[in-house]
Amino acid sequence: MPLYDKLQEDLNAARKAQDKARVLVVGTIFSDVKNKKIEVRRDLTDEEVIDVLRKGIKRRRESIEMYTGKRDDLAAKEHEEVAILEVYLPASVSDEELRAAVKAAIAGGATQIGAVMGKVLPQFKGRAEGSAINAIAREELGKQG
Repeated sequence: MPLYDKLQEDLNAARKAQDKARVLVVGTIFSDVKNKKIEVRRDLTDEEVIDVLRKGIKRRRESIEMYTGKRDDLAAKEHEEVAILEVYLPASVSDEELRAAVKAAIAGGATQIGAVMGKVLPQFKGRAEGSAINAIAREELGKQG
């Protein structure tokens, strides 16, 4: 089942169950996905839907950072929303797998962070966060110098 249809099905199920929190989160993301669909004027691939999901999760994580220490109630709410959305993402890649790809890129001649990211990021599109890859790449490049 395409991810777009899965989101729509889960949104309808949450509405029937009167799960207000889930309706709000899934409804917001579904709306973002529909807007993207209108923007590109065609049905979205699962990868494109995952990109929209990642952006939604990233926004919520940024909110968590802002709220932490000041409004822990809102930070907890954002954590719950992230957990609801992460269900739709494919299994993430282990740090060891990322590190091996980064080392391979460096061994292949990539000596700058941009070159390493350019080689590694496409391999894990939708399965790993750019920030995690960036941190590992910086660490490995630091060992080189």
